[in-house]
Amino acid sequence: MKLGEAIAEIMRREGVDILCGYPVNHLIEFAAARDIRPIMVRQERIGLHMADAISRVTSGRKIGAFCMQHGPGSENAYGGVAQAYGESVPVLVVPQGYPRRLAHIDPNFNSSEAMRHVVKSAEPVVLAAEIGNIMRRAFTRLRNGRGGPVLVEVPTDLWNEEVGEVDYAPVMATRYSPDPAEVKRAARMLAEARRPVIYAGTGIHWARAWDQLARLSALLAAPVATSLGGKSAFNEEHPLSLGCGGVAISAPLRHFLDRADVIIGLGCSFTETNFGVKMPQGPRIIHATLDPMHLNKDVRAEIGLIGDAALTLEALLAELEPLVGSPRDPAPAAAEIQQVREPWLAQWMPKLTSPDAPLNPYRVLWDLQHTVDRDNVIITHDAGSPRDQISPFWKSTTPLSYLGWGKTTQLGYGLGLAMGAKLAAPEKLCINVWGDAAIGFTGMDFETAVRERIPIMSVLLNNFSMAIELKVMPISTEKYRSTDISGDYAAMARAFGGHGERVTDPAEIVPAIRRGIEKTRAGIPVLLEFITSKETAVSRL
Repeated sequence: MKLGEAIAEIMRREGVDILCGYPVNHLIEFAAARDIRPIMVRQERIGLHMADAISRVTSGRKIGAFCMQHGPGSENAYGGVAQAYGESVPVLVVPQGYPRRLAHIDPNFNSSEAMRHVVKSAEPVVLAAEIGNIMRRAFTRLRNGRGGPVLVEVPTDLWNEEVGEVDYAPVMATRYSPDPAEVKRAARMLAEARRPVIYAGTGIHWARAWDQLARLSALLAAPVATSLGGKSAFNEEHPLSLGCGGVAISAPLRHFLDRADVIIGLGCSFTETNFGVKMPQGPRIIHATLDPMHLNKDVRAEIGLIGDAALTLEALLAELEPLVGSPRDPAPAAAEIQQVREPWLAQWMPKLTSPDAPLNPYRVLWDLQHTVDRDNVIITHDAGSPRDQISPFWKSTTPLSYLGWGKTTQLGYGLGLAMGAKLAAPEKLCINVWGDAAIGFTGMDFETAVRERIPIMSVLLNNFSMAIELKVMPISTEKYRSTDISGDYAAMARAFGGHGERVTDPAEIVPAIRRGIEKTRAGIPVLLEFITSKETAVSRL
């Protein structure tokens, strides 16, 4: 067996059935020979975003994989690897490397060296006979502990080297629990809290701890907020939901965080970022996380619980139930949430239901939410205004129906996420919401959706402007129109072979969405281009 065959066979045994990539990387052919479907993208970053979504949507039960050419392909891929690292997503990255005699010669790009600080581990193949050990280490790191991309670089002169038969069994996925003494302390603090708030992060999705989260909330009658990454971990139609925290947040979320006496962060890092909710200084903090390096990084914690979110919650519930007895009455907290939410939502309803043309983006997203079947949707935002316009108002109802992100905010991320989500969950309506800035970065890969038969629905908010930058670029805008953007993206979608519509009339928003849904059911990718106003209002609280 040749080295390339061995790598593909190991990937197949580990459950990898899709390989995103861009040639030349000889793994593509070796993988196809073993019935691993290759998905060829138009640029490397999108392929990584697709692999990222495959891992997310399956909670890491399937590992997304991406391969690329040495040199320029690896250089182009750097941003996608960094994004996955920032979001703690396990992705197998297999760059082709320069021949061994050139791998360390300047100025050749050496992926295992250059990407080392944005991956969980990076290892070049030096001896072909060691491939079993190398891949075992890679998949063990992918399936255990905090997520992150893992890189295995294969020099181009090694692919056809004979390695014999592969002696390889799939690796185990382990979980670990927090210190029982600290769990007891945390349970006591929560039982005695007058105004506890639960803040749930992405770790709830990776652990599939959705039911345990709901049980904790019910037992304590505690309101639940999520990070952008944790959005959809808790049903946002639930009376105790506060929504998610990003740049834009709901009034109930800010109200309850600021008045909490205890905040328990579950499956979160509490990372300080411009794109996340700011934690108040007063409350006592319990921090439950998989990675001990998160403790006291940005927020001072009084109690640290290190372990898998599901195991942590099970242990916490076992300690809490005797202390609390029966579930507490949720009515007072639910009534307070509603009391704060109603005037906040009323303030935004003129935008959410605006009859104006150009269309208000809030109206487009409000109509979208009330047209699709949210229980059977996977939706994601993009960087900038689309993220801030959708995240406070969209109510996710089922786990992993919203792919949120925000520690690093690369424009154009959402398209690949929607495409990867559709590959992982073909029964779902998969939607990405983006603006005319983001489509400039990755829009050519709508052609990939057409060519590879990935029927997503892409919702584009086009205001012909970098509207979010208008306040910070007044001189350059006035003198040189530096924030102007142009394009007919619905026509682009049609030219690629997809369904493209441009919508300008508020009365046509819902009919266009319904037509788009029907096209996706027929297997056709859809791009709906809504011509919108230069809306800059955001629910910053």
